[in-house]
Amino acid sequence: MAVVISGVEAGSPAAKAGILSGETLLELNGNQIVDVLDYRFYQNERAVEVKLLSADGNERTVNVKKGEYDELGLLFETYLMDKQHSCRNKCIFCFIDQLPEGLRESLYFKDDDSRMSFLFGNYITLTNLTEHEIERIIKLHISPVNVSVHTTNPELRVKMMGNRFAGQSLDILWRICKAGIKVNCQLVLVPGYNDGDELRRSFGDLIKHPSIASIACVPVGLTGHRDGLCKLEPFNKQTAADVIDIAEEFGAKTVEMYGERRVFAADEFYLTAERPMPEADFYGDFLQLENGVGMWAMLKSEVEEAIDDYDAPKIDRNITLITGEAAYPLMRNIVDNVSKKWHNFNCNVVAIKNNFFGGRITVTGLLTGTDILEQLKGQYLGTELLISSSMLRHEGDMFLDSITVEEVEKQLNVKITVVESDGWSLLDALNGI
Repeated sequence: MAVVISGVEAGSPAAKAGILSGETLLELNGNQIVDVLDYRFYQNERAVEVKLLSADGNERTVNVKKGEYDELGLLFETYLMDKQHSCRNKCIFCFIDQLPEGLRESLYFKDDDSRMSFLFGNYITLTNLTEHEIERIIKLHISPVNVSVHTTNPELRVKMMGNRFAGQSLDILWRICKAGIKVNCQLVLVPGYNDGDELRRSFGDLIKHPSIASIACVPVGLTGHRDGLCKLEPFNKQTAADVIDIAEEFGAKTVEMYGERRVFAADEFYLTAERPMPEADFYGDFLQLENGVGMWAMLKSEVEEAIDDYDAPKIDRNITLITGEAAYPLMRNIVDNVSKKWHNFNCNVVAIKNNFFGGRITVTGLLTGTDILEQLKGQYLGTELLISSSMLRHEGDMFLDSITVEEVEKQLNVKITVVESDGWSLLDALNGI
């Protein structure tokens, strides 16, 4: 599939070579360009032969000289150069199916695109990959690939994912592993479905493959908007503890097999089970942070490491920090420790209950402007309100319910500071730097 060039960056190698907006990109160094992965891979050479189709239908070839890995400088209508691939599954635990009505349209899109996995770390199910895409992953050695496995039992995978091809698509996973491509695996666990003995089976199958770099199990997220959907139960103290025991058992096996731990339970399991959270060295390179694996330990460790480098604020600090219910104990502990060190520091930590999605959702990243406004209106917040960047969309200006940071500032009459999810950024914000 050829791709039309929508623009050429000024001063870029492509511009200097005379490539024009409106021309169609056909090949780079003899390789057909289908989408962004082809383009990013084949543009990396120092000498690139660019085959083009002009607007009047004439083919021409342009030779471009540039630095290795430098960008050619071509722009396209969309980043992926075509439409993003959507999910074809009907998973019994799908979070998007549990969203309330009235949110912005982009939140209802179900992504299942292998290119997004490589470029941005998104997880894919492998159920909609074509043979061409599989062969390309192997040929280009695209790595790592992040896969939502859920279970290695083919029949159970079909049942849980509502896709008759979900079981046989596991063969793609084994092919990718055999090719030596690094894979990070995710298992969304549902009590009574893929926990217990089924979880043991999945872990046992996965750890056999050296290419599988990490395996994370995360609890099913259940909102208060499940009318008409499959009845599912949340994890409780005992079932969460059972998951931890199994994960740590197989994690210990990978330490014996590979010299490193590769199997982890998400932080939420430890909180639900009321188990002590592992220390930072338990998580190795923190490969599964996006799945909530090791976030607690990393933030705690970073703050403990950095706090001695900070003096008391230059001016008195009287502020408020908000967080989800799950992270409240950690944030309260961090602020208490900071308060002992800084004589002129006072910070009120408030746990916001997630009424918008339902009380079973306790993570900070799913808090909405609606709940923040309802629960903070009329409260004394000090001179500044700290919120986590995880609450906002990529642009950093809007909550999930489309309420903007500016709107919340105006209604609460307080300055809002958005804080990145690392210890140094948190300490900077607490200090007022």
